[in-house]
Amino acid sequence: MADIARITEVVEVEAKALGFDLVRVRYFKGGEIGDEEHTLQIMAERPATGQLVIADCAALSNRVSDAFDALEEAGEVLIEDAYRLEVSSPGIDRPLTRAKDFAAWIGHEARIELAELLDNRKRFRGDLTGFDADAQIISIEDDGVVYAVPFSLVANAKLILTDKLIAASRPLDASGADDIVEEQED
Repeated sequence: MADIARITEVVEVEAKALGFDLVRVRYFKGGEIGDEEHTLQIMAERPATGQLVIADCAALSNRVSDAFDALEEAGEVLIEDAYRLEVSSPGIDRPLTRAKDFAAWIGHEARIELAELLDNRKRFRGDLTGFDADAQIISIEDDGVVYAVPFSLVANAKLILTDKLIAASRPLDASGADDIVEEQED
């Protein structure tokens, strides 16, 4: 199995060199039934915009590929199996992977899955109501009850796409997009 900590270390260096923040690195098998190929998924963002455009994705993909190739030539093989490299922006309904993500999205709806039970639950869905940076505690209101969730227990979390989230999201960078031409009917 691939060493995800080492892969993340290499990817983060390349993302930082381009001025990007690394959001998530995942290595998984398949995605569709019967799909046996592995995928290395990298999500990154520009700190100022919270997104990447296609040219940014291509630049990061090329840097990561070159870094992996250089390490392989030096005798360090990070991934033994054939795999797909997928580089993307985290999107509007982004995964929440870093403590600062929870702090940045207070007031928005999220789904949190824990690695172990807390108050006899592993799943919470509701509005993020706070984040205590010192104690690393996430506050989430689920069914009228506010739960204090230790960041260290979070296994998976993401924002839920709502009208409020769409309204609060920064405008998308449309650079590189084709011009929209509206045709009038006769």
